[in-house]
Amino acid sequence: MDLAKVERVYTSYAKIYDKVFGKVFHEGRQSVIRNLNVQPDEKILEVGIGTGLALPMYPRHCRIVGIDFSEGMLDQAKQRATEHQMGHVILHRMDAGAMEFKDDSFDTVVAAYVVTAVPDYRKVVNEMIRVCRPGGRIVMLNHFKNENKIIAAMEKVLSPFTKHLGWRTDLALQTVLDGTSLHVARKQNVNPLRLWALVECVNQKNGNGKAHINGVKNGSSAVAYPHLKGTRLPDRASEQALG
Repeated sequence: MDLAKVERVYTSYAKIYDKVFGKVFHEGRQSVIRNLNVQPDEKILEVGIGTGLALPMYPRHCRIVGIDFSEGMLDQAKQRATEHQMGHVILHRMDAGAMEFKDDSFDTVVAAYVVTAVPDYRKVVNEMIRVCRPGGRIVMLNHFKNENKIIAAMEKVLSPFTKHLGWRTDLALQTVLDGTSLHVARKQNVNPLRLWALVECVNQKNGNGKAHINGVKNGSSAVAYPHLKGTRLPDRASEQALG
């Protein structure tokens, strides 16, 4: 897959995507946002925002930037943001493998159904790490290669065909994580058929692994994600990230 082909495929899906895929992947998106425990003024980047199906699920006390390379999908997302009067949302057409944001611009980065649908997942993951602050969260919702050898073999056979549809089926989670600064804090399988995984990671770049995960730090109880309270980006970074 090259970037131009991915753009063509997903732009062709734009007007039918919600009807064809919306309900199928709805529970997964809900699971992501329900478990984020978003804090006031938290800065969230959603990579591959698509038609913006997840946007109404976020609380309005956070600040959301959404990017997508497909003009057609982004047009649908802009319409949704306008209809729901989402003044806390900013949308950009952007290549996820070469983002225009400064380092450490976001507290949380979300990528739903993205890493297996891009030409170079390593570039995209490295960019997500770069723009997410040390100790921040990177959340991936995706189908990864099954650990069952028989199913994995079937996925490998299917992958050349699904690439024409805009995604691959043979990418393993460990392959995505190898060589990165991401530490898996939580992983759960979600619908459809529990074949998709919600993977929440701590961004441990620069040796920072002190983030609170699900309210626990060093074995003691705490308010969920208190590291985000009172945390703001420098004004220049905020301006760059939020337009």
